[in-house]
Amino acid sequence: FDIEGAAFPRLNLDANWDVDAVDYRIGFPLTYGEEKWQVKFSYYHLSSHMGDEYAIRENKLAERINFSRDVLVLGGSYFPLPAWRWYAEAGWAFYYDDGSKPWELQFGIEYAQNGPTGFGGTPFLAINGHLRQEVDFGGNVTFQAGWLWLGQNDNRLRLGFHYFNGKSNQFEFFREFEHQIGGGLWYEY
Repeated sequence: FDIEGAAFPRLNLDANWDVDAVDYRIGFPLTYGEEKWQVKFSYYHLSSHMGDEYAIRENKLAERINFSRDVLVLGGSYFPLPAWRWYAEAGWAFYYDDGSKPWELQFGIEYAQNGPTGFGGTPFLAINGHLRQEVDFGGNVTFQAGWLWLGQNDNRLRLGFHYFNGKSNQFEFFREFEHQIGGGLWYEY
C-alpha cells in the first residue's frame, strides 16, 4: 500500500514565471507482484486549477474550467525479460466534472537493467501512451531515454531526455495539442 501526492505547476518563463495552472493529485495505490507479474488497484483524485496570473494576463477567468475526477484504476505489468517491462491500466472515474469523462487507458514499455548498477550506471528508455475519453480517446505519447543508476535499496537516479506529443497533460488546457522537449534529473526513493 502506498500514498502518492503531488502538485504539478505550469510556470510561464516568458511572463515573469507566472503560474499558468496547477494540477493536484493524491492517490492510494495497492500493488502486488510475484516473479514476472504485477497488479495494481488504486484510487486517485485529480483537481486542476487555472493560475490567477494567467487568468488576469490572458483575460481568461470566464473560461476557467473545474476539471476534476475521482478515479478507480486497475493495471498490470509483465517482465518478458528481466530488463523489459510491459504495462497497461484502465481508469474509470466515478466522479468527474467540467470536461472530464469517465474512461482513460495507459500502456507502455520500459527498458532498464535490474539490480544495483554501480558507479557506471546503465541506459534506460520508456514509451508511454495515454488515451482519454474527454478527447475522443486521443491523448498523448511520451518518450524518455537516458542513463540510470540503481542503488542497493531500489533508489533510482536518472538523467535523461523527455519528449511529449499530444493533448496537454496540464488538465486546465486538456483540449490543447502540445509538444514538449526537455531534459531531466529524476530521483526515485
